[in-house]
Amino acid sequence: MIRVTIRKAPDGTVRALDCEGHAAYAEYGNDVVCAAISMLVLNTLNSIESLTDNPFQGDEDKKKGKISVVFPEGLDQAGMLLMDSLRLGVCGVEEQYGKEYVQFSEVTE
Repeated sequence: MIRVTIRKAPDGTVRALDCEGHAAYAEYGNDVVCAAISMLVLNTLNSIESLTDNPFQGDEDKKKGKISVVFPEGLDQAGMLLMDSLRLGVCGVEEQYGKEYVQFSEVTE
């Protein structure tokens, strides 16, 4: 299962994004759930990098299917809008394919 977690500060500002796991919906190379989540996450990060002034630091482990990103200054309005779009997309995949393949959560720390 893929777990996508947005971590927020008490004021609601997004501070981090974690995506980890493998959907196991289909065989490697044919897993549409994994492909959809990967594309949503990578497109969001590429968009934040290209379209905003929000710095971030990231780390990945392809074997574990893990991407972890920290936004040390939080996100501005444009960055928050892009994260809202990510939430919408991931929740759509979760709804269509089921929580046994992908789960989205937001936590306040």
